[in-house]
Amino acid sequence: MDALIPSIEGPEEKGSPNLLAFRPIFLLDRVLFFLYTLFSRKAAFIKTSLEEGHLKDGILTMMGLLGILVSLTPVMAATNLEKATFAGGCFWCMEDPFDKIPGVISVTSGYTGGQKKNPTYEEVSAGGTGHAESVQIVYDPAKVTYEMLLDIFWHNIDPTTKDRQFCDEGHQYRSAIFYHNEEQLRLALQSKKRLEKNKPFKEPVVTEIVQASEFFPAEDYHQHYYRKNPIRYKFYRARCGRDKRLKELWGSKAGH
Repeated sequence: MDALIPSIEGPEEKGSPNLLAFRPIFLLDRVLFFLYTLFSRKAAFIKTSLEEGHLKDGILTMMGLLGILVSLTPVMAATNLEKATFAGGCFWCMEDPFDKIPGVISVTSGYTGGQKKNPTYEEVSAGGTGHAESVQIVYDPAKVTYEMLLDIFWHNIDPTTKDRQFCDEGHQYRSAIFYHNEEQLRLALQSKKRLEKNKPFKEPVVTEIVQASEFFPAEDYHQHYYRKNPIRYKFYRARCGRDKRLKELWGSKAGH
């Protein structure tokens, strides 16, 4: 896709670390492990204090722990976050539709569905790694459902082309839903079946539904490219004919 973009702006910084590789769920796991250790020790102290008659110390410690629990309630609730992974061609174009949805915590561009560990953009775009350009979404299911994410996904891709999305051609640009559990598989199949029945176009739906495998975040300069380089992004999107084709397929629902 880089071939379609002139050097309108300065070069991106490619050397900075990819901070988005640090998953919110991983950080929460660390927090919970810390809390488990802290509470175990404090519980032992409270038990000893009460047994030895130090009632005041035991009560004060219990109140302190209660205060921690109350203050960390939002953090504890965040452990219910879930992941969704979709491939819809150029990952630059798949971030924005999900970024603006309430309940979506993060959207990360990356590569998945292939065999090579830690692939680079050059390797994936050249083909041969088996990976697809994808986005992984961390979301709060209490605020946005997987069904809603599926609906957004469909209206931002061309589900009628195999190993191609708009101007980008190759297996690395296939459209796919990577399900993370059986419930996501059920909902994805149900959604595809409903689309095949009610689709506003004649061509068959060829989008894959496959089990999610390891996801490798893309280089930092690709993350939220549409924000970092809006002029180059809009030029690429227009030259690729994405919006024109989406309008042909979905009409007024295109991009929503």
